Amino acid sequence: MALTETQRFPVEDRSHVAPVRRATESLAAKLGLDEQLRGEAAIVATEMAANLIRHTGGGEVVLRPSPVYHDVLDVITWDRGPGMADVSGALRDGVSTVGGAGNGLGAMGRLSATFDLQSTPGRGTAAVARLGPATTPRIDGLALAMKGEEASGDAWSVVHDGAWATVLLVDGLGHGVEAARAAAAAVREMRPGMSPEALLERMHDALRATRGAAAAIARLNRSTGTLRFAGIGNIAATIVAGATTRALVSMNGTLGHNVRRFQGFDYELAADALLVMHSDGVSGGWDLALHPGLVRRDPLVIASVLVRDFERGRDDASVIVAKGDGAPE
Repeated sequence: MALTETQRFPVEDRSHVAPVRRATESLAAKLGLDEQLRGEAAIVATEMAANLIRHTGGGEVVLRPSPVYHDVLDVITWDRGPGMADVSGALRDGVSTVGGAGNGLGAMGRLSATFDLQSTPGRGTAAVARLGPATTPRIDGLALAMKGEEASGDAWSVVHDGAWATVLLVDGLGHGVEAARAAAAAVREMRPGMSPEALLERMHDALRATRGAAAAIARLNRSTGTLRFAGIGNIAATIVAGATTRALVSMNGTLGHNVRRFQGFDYELAADALLVMHSDGVSGGWDLALHPGLVRRDPLVIASVLVRDFERGRDDASVIVAKGDGAPE
């Protein structure tokens, strides 16, 4: 996932909408979506981009092949506009958000396999549409290259074995193609059924010929809430449970070059809790409570809000969100 086809578009005036549509059509064709899905994807992406101009003064669109589902295209938008006071009303069919009769958020939801958004008055809106055979996952995330770079040195991956999910977030040292190669080398070493510390040790050996990376791995049993975590370097990981947060412990070092020891720690992810992991391209100090209802949203919506609000702009940026088995939706 390090060498990614994720595309990011600023949308600041009407002339920026057509490139989003063309890129969506191209990516949908590359993914092998049928003609109907390609057309629906283009409509949804165009409507979402147009909303940014008509209602918020501009924002950004992110297009990508889904890292969770095969042959699924994700369309993500965000803005820092006035937000919507009545989201449920805007989602009803017949309420237009782009100037046509009924071509609003409700129509986007019908055309998408999944559609979800967070809108906070005074803070803006983030929306996610999936086109193709998909449901809303319990684990999803976003890794973006620093502006001006074609490849992201941040990458993430998840593998499953039974009730267990093992999640990796890796940040190749620096940014650009060489950082992406280091991250890709770590992703290739992911295996189900192994402890986080054993996987990190495996990655350490694989990354010796690269510039190295920071990485963190969480192994989660969603049936029991058991969570084993190990990290090397400055990947932040936090359990959010209601109004409380708990930071998870990583060890110092750089995978591939300088690691003194690999050590895992045991935690519990309550059924209604979230695990949030992010690279140092996203600053700390975030508080999900600033966005009422955000914890109930799609994990990719949560990740998008955090990238929008806390991306540093000097490095690649990534966020992963994993929901406990009973986390609100």
